[in-house]
Amino acid sequence: MKILIFALLCLSGTAHAFDLQAHRGGRGLHPENTLTAFESAVRLGVTTLELDVAITADGVPVVSHDSALNPFLTRDARGKWLSSPGPLIHLLTLAQLQTFDVGRLQPGSAYAREFMQQQAADGERVPTLAAVFERVKTLGSGHLNFNIETKLNPNAPGDTLAPEPFVRAVLAVIRQAGMTERVMLQSFDWRTLEVIHRLEPDMRTAYLTGTPPAAGSPNEALWTAGRRLSAHDGSMPRLVRAAAGSAQGVTWSPHWKRLDPDQLKQAQALGLSVVPWTVNQRVDMQRLMDWGVDGLITDYPDRLREVMAARGMELPR
Repeated sequence: MKILIFALLCLSGTAHAFDLQAHRGGRGLHPENTLTAFESAVRLGVTTLELDVAITADGVPVVSHDSALNPFLTRDARGKWLSSPGPLIHLLTLAQLQTFDVGRLQPGSAYAREFMQQQAADGERVPTLAAVFERVKTLGSGHLNFNIETKLNPNAPGDTLAPEPFVRAVLAVIRQAGMTERVMLQSFDWRTLEVIHRLEPDMRTAYLTGTPPAAGSPNEALWTAGRRLSAHDGSMPRLVRAAAGSAQGVTWSPHWKRLDPDQLKQAQALGLSVVPWTVNQRVDMQRLMDWGVDGLITDYPDRLREVMAARGMELPR
């Protein structure tokens, strides 16, 4: 009995540990959403790999933030930088997609100037979600979690699969890899979260939010699966709680500049974890941690580890 109680206490402690999430694998350090970035984050020590998924023309979930190839980080088979966004990943087979190199930022671009510390990894291809799971397994990181964002845009429905087939394709890979308990599905398009609550009720979810739409505007309920912020007294935590219903393991992930201590307390009182995105400066990390956030999403997991260490917090192994 004593052993069982000790084990339960350990599990409880793990569940409530501060969540250090490497945004796109830590794009401040390595090319975003690549196997190099994910492996480096694992070796550095993070709680969660944050990543994005798209679906190819032949139905394969791949890891990409953009629905169309990004010219600031993509070269073709001849090594030439793309001159404009495209083509859509939804229109490329996996074989076609993997002819492109995403291992370096385009020199001189605004994107490259933003992430000057990023170490290039020439030859990196857009990985499949299955390949990411397999790499993490190979590294023996059975403790690691995944925060997977479904990249859909209700303003551009033709750019991706519809919410239900999109989620079904991603969920099939998650289940096949045996990762349902280690994955949290997140989205700005809350329609996909409704689908996952129905298909896999025990899977954790994260409701992403940015700048709230104006009350009564055409976009007020576009991203929130038909729910209006104005119907919840302008409270985003209440809107998230209403959208999630009775689901457990729910996180609210606001842009860090849109969060204040009162909203944080309200969200946590409603049973929501709060993990803001994307926090890159140490002073901002420290302030949000002083408020009591449950975790942070960052492009610089090394900086967040340093802040955690200075505060005497347990670090992810």
